[in-house]
Order: sequence, then structure tokens, then C-alpha cells
Amino acid sequence: MSSETSPHKPRVAVVFGGRSSEHAISVLTAGAVLRAIDREKYDVLPIGITTDGRWALTADDPERMAIADRQLPSVAALAESTEGAVVLPVDPTNREVVYSEPGSVPKALGEVDVVFPVLHGPYGEDGTLQGLLELSGVPYVGSGVLASAVGQDKDYMKRVFTSFGLPVGPYEVIRPREWEKDPAAARRKIVDFAGEHGWPLFVKPARAGSSMGITKVDDLGGLDEAIEEARRHDPKILVESLLRGREIECGVLEFEDGPRASVPAEIPPVTAHDFYDFEAKYIDSADGIVPAPLSDEQTAKVQELAVAAFEAASCEGLVRADFFLQDNGEFVINEINTLPGFTPISMYPRMWQESGVSYPELIDRLLQAALQRSTGLR
Repeated sequence: MSSETSPHKPRVAVVFGGRSSEHAISVLTAGAVLRAIDREKYDVLPIGITTDGRWALTADDPERMAIADRQLPSVAALAESTEGAVVLPVDPTNREVVYSEPGSVPKALGEVDVVFPVLHGPYGEDGTLQGLLELSGVPYVGSGVLASAVGQDKDYMKRVFTSFGLPVGPYEVIRPREWEKDPAAARRKIVDFAGEHGWPLFVKPARAGSSMGITKVDDLGGLDEAIEEARRHDPKILVESLLRGREIECGVLEFEDGPRASVPAEIPPVTAHDFYDFEAKYIDSADGIVPAPLSDEQTAKVQELAVAAFEAASCEGLVRADFFLQDNGEFVINEINTLPGFTPISMYPRMWQESGVSYPELIDRLLQAALQRSTGLR
């Protein structure tokens, strides 16, 4: 009998769900990631965060993390208990995860080597979870606290891009205190913006994703309802002018020699929807074109801009960068996503598939990069 022990398999905590309006999309992403992780290479611990913030032990059952009959999944439906909670110690010397239920002795679930956060939106993608993991000393996939926060807040994201000379479109921001102090003045600010840049406008939450809370406003009559809808998701709202052109996306992935860009994709106009909204993305599955039908020069330019955006925001691991190719031939960056969707129809894994990196290889590369990267200042 050999005296050699089997090599340690890194333990991956896949953390998903969360308190944001993108809860269900996170569950979809988690299902796809759990399906793709190489179980011969990694041990996996799924941890779901409910909409009220409870960390729940969930079933490792990707099939239940999918859209069924146009119904979105939730952590509450996957949780093994309605009261039990998972606790990650905020102690760099102890990575052991504990599960407790009222009236029961806490149960140790073992140590976690790396966290794969697949949370979208506030309380997960915005630097909050990343800060917790930094305090805990647990490595994690994706960008750190600053880049995650910048990537979530479209106001500061655009300011960072502008400071690095990246092209952004016209926009206006209404901050919470502006609205609370004088709603009429804040509304006039938007009307003045429309007077300068024209209708239609897009009114959106400054810190949300998956097209949540976004309204295309064609005239003054629809403005108040659009503001209310955006503020339902975020008290800080962003107003953007319509950029006429093609929607182009590009993935960035960190390799040993630095970040590289994937082949770009194009989001074609969606005839059944006013724009590429939530229903088009996740319910009706609008088809992206991969690779995008661009010239070699255009492809090289958008790849260059995607990597430049990744570097400008100090990102790590992965980013999906979204652009408009305007009618004048110039690219404008719309936003970056530091934790883009990994659902079966998501553009990020599709772009890398076309670039020669399979879905399982993509997951493995992200986990290996996280395991080799220390927490703390770097």
C-alpha cells in the first residue's frame, strides 16, 4: 500500500443569491457555475444568500437553479432550512465555515480555500462582499473592493473612464440628497439635459445591473414614472442620452501575462422589446452574434478599449465591457461588469468559447488565479 496521501483538493464556496434586485440572475449564474466546476479537481460548497441577507446552506442541485415555466429561481427555495445560517469567521487565521440552527449545536462545515462570488448588484458585486473576504483573509474570484465599487456605480465608473481618456457618452446624475432637497430642481436638471441632447433618454439606477429599473423615455410625459422606477432600485439615478449605433460587448480575462480581450460580440436590435431589457436578456433569450461582424481594425480597437477599461478601474480576474459603435464609426464605452453573468446564454462565456477558452476551462482559470492571489494590498 502506498504511503502517499491524495493531494488536497481546493474547497470552493460558491456564494450566490443576495439582497439585490438581481437575486434570481445570481441563482441562474450559480447553477451554471456549479455545473461547470471540475469535481475531480475541486470540492464545492454552495452558499446562498436570501433576499433578507441570511447566509443559507443550499442544495448542490444546479437543475433547480434554472428558469422553469418562465419562473425565476430563488435561494429560499433551495435552502435546507428556513432558519439555519452559515457563518464565515472574520478571522484571517481561521477559514472554517460554521452552520448553526436555533437550538442546535453549531456544525463545522470545514475550511474554505477560495470563494467564487456570483452575486450581481449591490451587497455582493459592489465591493461589500469583497471587503468581508479581505477581512477574513479568504481568496476570491474577481476584482477587489475598489474596482468592484467603481464597476457597480455607473457615475464614478464614467468619471474614472473619463480621467483615463476613454470615450463615454453624455450623462447626468441625480444624487439622493438632490432629489430629497428639491425634486422639482432635480427634474429640471433632467429636462435641461434632454433639451441639450434630445429625446429619448434612458433613466436608470446608478448602481444596478441586468437592465433592472431602466426606462426608455421618449418625451416629458414618461419622465416621472421612469424616475420613480429607477429610484425603486436605487436612490441615485443616472440619465443617459440615446447613442445611435450597434451594441458591442467584449470580455476581458486575466492570464499569467496580464489581461487579454476575447473576440467581441454584438447584441442585435430586439424587435419584441424597446431595448435590450431584462425580459429580452433572460426570459426571451435574445441572441447575441459571436463573433461580432466587425472589421479587423474595429475588432482590434474594441479589444484595446476593453483592456484599457479593465486597467483603468484596477480590475482583476474578469470583466465584460459594453460599448456602442456609433454611426460615425467611433466606439463609446457604456459600462463594465466586474461579475458578468455566467448563465447558459450569457455573452461572457460565449465570447471566450469562441476565443478558444471553454466554459470549464474559464471557471478553472478564474479559480486558479484567485488561489494564487493574496488578499490585502496588492
